[in-house]
Amino acid sequence: MKRITKVEAADTGAARKLRVAAYARVSTDSEEQLISLDAQKNHYEVLIRSRKDWEYAGLYYDEGISGTKMAKRDGLLSMLADCERGLIDYIIVKSISRFSRNTVESIETVRKLCSMGIYILFEKENVDTGKMEGELLLSILSSLAESESRSISENETWSIQKRFRNGTYKIAYPPYGYDYIDGEMVVNPEQSKVVKRIFDMVLSGSSTTQIAKALNEEGVATKRGGRWTGHTINGMIKNEKYTGDVIFQKTYSDDTFTRRRNYGERDQFFAQGHHEAIISHENFDAANDMIARNAAEKGIYADSRKYQNRYAFSGKIICGDCQAVWKRRKIGDYFGYVCTTHLDDKDACTMKSIREDSIMAAFSTMMNKLIFARDKVLLPFSNALKTAEKAEYLDEFTALEEGLEKNLQKRQQITQLFTKGYLDPAVYAQQNDELLNASARLTAEKDAIIAKISGGSKQKEALEDILHYTSGASMMTEFDEDLFTRFVDRVIVYSRTEIGFDMKCGPIFRERI
Repeated sequence: MKRITKVEAADTGAARKLRVAAYARVSTDSEEQLISLDAQKNHYEVLIRSRKDWEYAGLYYDEGISGTKMAKRDGLLSMLADCERGLIDYIIVKSISRFSRNTVESIETVRKLCSMGIYILFEKENVDTGKMEGELLLSILSSLAESESRSISENETWSIQKRFRNGTYKIAYPPYGYDYIDGEMVVNPEQSKVVKRIFDMVLSGSSTTQIAKALNEEGVATKRGGRWTGHTINGMIKNEKYTGDVIFQKTYSDDTFTRRRNYGERDQFFAQGHHEAIISHENFDAANDMIARNAAEKGIYADSRKYQNRYAFSGKIICGDCQAVWKRRKIGDYFGYVCTTHLDDKDACTMKSIREDSIMAAFSTMMNKLIFARDKVLLPFSNALKTAEKAEYLDEFTALEEGLEKNLQKRQQITQLFTKGYLDPAVYAQQNDELLNASARLTAEKDAIIAKISGGSKQKEALEDILHYTSGASMMTEFDEDLFTRFVDRVIVYSRTEIGFDMKCGPIFRERI
């Protein structure tokens, strides 16, 4: 007779939590989109950890990748591989278009995941592939997502081209010297004085770097509240908007939705007298001729990638007394660096020259100290930086992005109605202007958040880089130019016997020479 023994079910206590992962994607690798990616990471981690029946299984993401080809997206492929390894039970994605705009690939991937008992929640469309009707709805929505970019682009292009032709296109972000008031670009009285001064300084022979230095020393802020650079000044000199004219479509999006500079591949539209001028055409042309002539003398031409600094320390050594940039000079039988203010007037700055090889030796010593004392110096700084991170910036950024997305959807809707003849031109113009004004306000707020976040994110990237290097590096026996360029932002000269290395990751490390 068969004997059967009952094996009691094990008491596992609470039911096993669902291991939930999230997938995020941004379509370009610009600073703004990378901050958007950080905001998505923050959103999903908080969302998943807030559910008691969910367990955070990680966030997978791709940056700077188009959504049309799944094979090129390493983050998505890594998530699918972890699904096959049994590490994920459920997936959250913001929208179908963020997952894939290719209908065939979307359906095939969803079916494969469903066969493993893994389902996807698309937040925007509120589609859960675990439900019976999910696949049919997904098929429909995915087909729409596949053509979404093209239809949006066509409608937006039609609307933009029409405004280009009639001169009513609204510039998304007016340059320094102008504000938007009641939908019009008007001169900002205080900023316009700075613009005129910049052009006058160029015409008097000042370099863009000298102009930026002067403005920074006087505490004049840029439009976004930052510091001036030679690159910023150069861009202003070349900006035709200061003459009251506008050239539309300097850039365009190609068929792969990549933003490109327009070298004549697309029509451009010149709007003369678009707004009030700050600079005369004569001064504008003369200033640009001056910039071009100076560049030609240095062998630098438009779009040239020539590296302007011939030496590792060029443009990076700053006087601790007068803040002037130091220049390389032959001093006796050795090369050294000298304060430019001291060169012009010895009484204006008394800082004397320092040897180039002394700076090199000091850098090697400083790096060896960081390698040796990594755990006592860099790691505590890293922990403090992480603690100081403010997630509320990311929350605010997310809210602004959602507001801009809704604004864009409304503009697309009224554009479609107008192109089909269902909306009166006067009503369309009024509603479109109101939405554009709202979009400009939201964009300005988002730009302010980007300015707050971007500095911190770059600092963290630099810190991670030096932490990675010092974890396995050997002691330096000679100066390494590549490492200096990689880790150091500038060198501050405090005296002939002490300098400071202002690191890209944040701190300044002083060293005796």
